[in-house]
Amino acid sequence: MFAGSELQNYLTNEKNLIFDFQQEKNQLQTDMLHDSWISPITLSYQENWTTQPLSGTQSSSAFSIGIDQPIFKSGGIYYAIKYSKVLGDLNAHEIATKKRQLIGQAIEILYGIKKAKLQHQKLRLMVRNDNIDIRTKQESYDAGILDSSFLDQAILKRNQDESQMLDIELTLATLRNSFKLLSRKNPDRLKTPSLKLISLNNYKNNNLSLTSKRLITLEKEYSSKMTWAKYLPTISVNARYTNTDQESPTMDDDYSTYGFKISMPLNINTFKDIESSRVSYMQSVTELQDSRRTAGIEYAVARQSIHIINKRIALAKKDESLYRSLYNRTKDLVKAGEKTNQDTQTMLNSLKIKKLDRQIFAIDKQQKLLSLYIKVSG
Repeated sequence: MFAGSELQNYLTNEKNLIFDFQQEKNQLQTDMLHDSWISPITLSYQENWTTQPLSGTQSSSAFSIGIDQPIFKSGGIYYAIKYSKVLGDLNAHEIATKKRQLIGQAIEILYGIKKAKLQHQKLRLMVRNDNIDIRTKQESYDAGILDSSFLDQAILKRNQDESQMLDIELTLATLRNSFKLLSRKNPDRLKTPSLKLISLNNYKNNNLSLTSKRLITLEKEYSSKMTWAKYLPTISVNARYTNTDQESPTMDDDYSTYGFKISMPLNINTFKDIESSRVSYMQSVTELQDSRRTAGIEYAVARQSIHIINKRIALAKKDESLYRSLYNRTKDLVKAGEKTNQDTQTMLNSLKIKKLDRQIFAIDKQQKLLSLYIKVSG
C-alpha cells in the first residue's frame, strides 16, 4: 500500500515544501472566507481648520468608530460558512491530488527504469545468441552447406537487436533525467512499492476524482442556497460612537448612534439567477453520477488488463520451465557428443531471457496497478 510519509521521500524537498505552502495558503484563505460575513469595524479620524476674516482660524477634530453588521440573511450566513468550509476542503483535496499524481509520476518513472534495465539485459542475451548463430552459419556457409541469405538474415537480426539496445539506453537516459526533475534520490537505489489489486468498493469510495466531484456538488448546493438567500430579507444592526473637539455650543463632544434596518433587494433577474444556480447544482449531481459509472468502467478495464498480464506471466513461467528442461537436456547431449558447448550457451541464454520476460511482465502488472492506486487516496 501507499504510505504517504514514505512516498514523500520520492520528491525533492522543494516540491514537498511547495505543496505544504499551498496547503497553508489554502487554510488561511479558507479561514478568511469563513469569517467574511462579519463586517469590518470602521475607525475614522478627521481634523479640519476653518479660516474666517473676523474670527480667525478655528480647528475641529472628530474620531469615530462604527459597524454595520448583518445578523440575519434568511439562512445566507449559515450557508456562507458551510460554503467556505467545503470550498477549503475542495482546494485542499485538489492540492493533495496534484501531489499524489506527482508522486505517482515518480514511481511510474522508477518502474520504467527498472523495466528498461531488464529489457537491456534481455537484448544483451539475444545479441549473444545472435553472435553464436552467426558463427554457426558462418561455418556452414564456409563449408558450402548453407546459402549466404541465411547468414545475411542472422547478421540483420543481430543489427536489429543491437539497435534496440541503443534505443533502450536512450530511453534509460531520458527516464533518469525525468526523475531528476522530481527527486534528488538515486533511482537505481530506490525500491518500488509492491502493489496488489484493490477492491472495487475501495476504488470507488476513495477515488480522488469522485471525491472531487462530491465536494464540487456540495459546493454548488451551498452556492445555490446562498443565491436564493441573497434575495430574501436581511436584518442588520448599526452603531457608531463619535468624539468631537470643536468650538460649537449646539452639539456635545461625545455622542453615539445606533439602530437596525431591514432590507430586501428587488431585481428583475432574481428568478433567473436562482434558477441558474439550481441548474448548475443539478448539473454537478449528474456529473457525479456519470463519474461513478466511469470509475466502474475504468476499474473493469484495468482488472481485465491485469488478468491478461497474469496469463502472460503464467506463459512465461511455463516457457521458463520448458527451457530449463531443454537446457538440462542439451547439457546431457553435450556430454554424449551430440551437441556443442555453443548449443548449451544458446539454451542457457534463452532460459535467462524467459526469466527476464517474466520479470518484465511483473513490472507491467505493477504499472497497471499503479494506474489504479494513483487515483485513490491513501
